[in-house]
Amino acid sequence: MPVSGEAAQAAPRDATVLHALDGGVSWITLNRPEAMNAVTWDQRERIIALLADASADPDVRAVVLTATGRGFCAGADLRGAPAQARERVPGDVSRTIRLGAQRLIAAVLDCEKPVIAAVNGAAAGIGAHLAFACDLVLAADTAKFIEVFVRRGLVPDGGGAYLLPRLVGPQRAKELMFFGDALTAADAERMGLVNRTVPGGELEALTKEWAGRLSSGPTRALALTKQLVNASLDGDRAAAFAAEAAAQEINMTTRDANEGVAAFVERRPPTYEGR
Repeated sequence: MPVSGEAAQAAPRDATVLHALDGGVSWITLNRPEAMNAVTWDQRERIIALLADASADPDVRAVVLTATGRGFCAGADLRGAPAQARERVPGDVSRTIRLGAQRLIAAVLDCEKPVIAAVNGAAAGIGAHLAFACDLVLAADTAKFIEVFVRRGLVPDGGGAYLLPRLVGPQRAKELMFFGDALTAADAERMGLVNRTVPGGELEALTKEWAGRLSSGPTRALALTKQLVNASLDGDRAAAFAAEAAAQEINMTTRDANEGVAAFVERRPPTYEGR
């Protein structure tokens, strides 16, 4: 998606990742359309740095992550990685994933500003996970999402097995990851992976509208809300049940809880006092 107006006039430090601050919105745009925006090592590090900058800069109140051309991100481009200086040994692969794909996804999840993915085309592999890690996902109706790993005989990385079950449940996540079928934007919206799907020509306008609403909102409240929602998905069942029981224990000491129960038993409307 091209960035227009004031944002388009900003000179990017890296031509493969365009960046501009426009009205409190940090626009981060992958710009390797000839490679369907397969992300290189350098691009990954640039995106991570820009997200960290967005967290620290009070003038940034929302972030948009998008791309130019027909593709959002076709996955990782390993050809752009630094050359291996020695023979690979056990531990190298897991270290590469921890310091690479997982750092990228964590940077999106941990960004203190709300992040919108404007998915203009195919999002495959780590590209799909990059979109799913964002707080809100807008997609052109021609976009597709592909868990491509199984097609290469690989295990999903970049947080896929963490993100997908939380978004669509374990059965749907397994279906997507076991088969690697392309998921249309419309189907992704029905499954809850995408917030809105619009014709490609309307994607930029909708993205600007949503980003504008976020950038004029209570920024710290949104940051705390994001943190709370993300953290709510990480506890195990025992901890969640314990917290629920403790909260109910405390609540049942209040006048309003007792009034609510009494009103139910007596078949009358409750009168709450806020105590």
